[in-house]
Amino acid sequence: MRAPGFWFRPPGPVATLLRPLGALYGALTARRVARTGARVGVPVISVGNIHAGGTGKTPVVIALVQMLAARGLAVQVISRGHGGSFRGPVRVNERHHHADAVGDEPLLLSAFAPVWVSRDRVAGARAAVEAGAEVLVLDDAHQNPALEKTLSLVVVDAAAGFGNRLCIPAGPLREGVAAGLARADAVVVIGSAAERADFLAREPAVRALPVLEAGLHPLETGMPWAGLRVMAFAGIGRPEKMFATLRGLGAELVRTVALDDHQPLTPALMQRLEGEARALGARLVTTEKDAMRLPPARRTSVLTLPVRLEFSDPAAAEALLAQALARPGREPATPPKT
Repeated sequence: MRAPGFWFRPPGPVATLLRPLGALYGALTARRVARTGARVGVPVISVGNIHAGGTGKTPVVIALVQMLAARGLAVQVISRGHGGSFRGPVRVNERHHHADAVGDEPLLLSAFAPVWVSRDRVAGARAAVEAGAEVLVLDDAHQNPALEKTLSLVVVDAAAGFGNRLCIPAGPLREGVAAGLARADAVVVIGSAAERADFLAREPAVRALPVLEAGLHPLETGMPWAGLRVMAFAGIGRPEKMFATLRGLGAELVRTVALDDHQPLTPALMQRLEGEARALGARLVTTEKDAMRLPPARRTSVLTLPVRLEFSDPAAAEALLAQALARPGREPATPPKT
């Protein structure tokens, strides 16, 4: 779904009407996360958010995986596989699996580390440990209490912030800000320097936790974007971020198409997009995550804009990881407590 505009404005009539449902949603989340998770004998690093939809979790997971691998650790990722049909646990194979089966994010992440798709996070974690994982990274797991976490990171898009601060469907939050931050060890704030500064100035509760500031930057691939006529489409949390990145690279955006997050790229939709691009004399461009959902026959005809997360203070991120890895966390595995 695409986030409704009233989520990001001061509460008006619609948000006020839906507020009781939002309060119920938040209460149900609080009840669910109160459970004690299982231990699996290795450190477990959770990357999640409070805000529904895309906040930049996937780039954070990629950055952490690369940092952990640089330490010589065998790191594996556990994902629910949003948008895919497999329940798992199944190890993602980029040569044989499609996004329809495992989800677009696991397929993208599998280029950086072994990824397990599993609706049952404990089963997925145990499969990964049996396969040799020395540390696990959980993708989108802040509201999932199945596993005991060594380090919990909450990712925030500085430009979107916490919206109107109400829970779904009255606002964009999966749970209240205070409740979500209470279970976090640190917050990763993503955006431009100005966006991050503005967000942090408004959110003293965030500043009470360790804060890792970061930005998303295009990966240098040698692609001559400057002056290139492009038609960009994206089905991510905030497609305008991708469009702004292309403009910053000097591309001439003749048309932009904002799709719903994880929207299927059906043959009919791709035929329409390709026809519009031809009429405009432009090249089609999309994000890495969207490219995972392209039909195989069309992957060579669509350009991809890869981005990577860069921490403003890499040493602070490394220190936080080191502290987490040094904590007692390699005890024998235990079943979850309900």
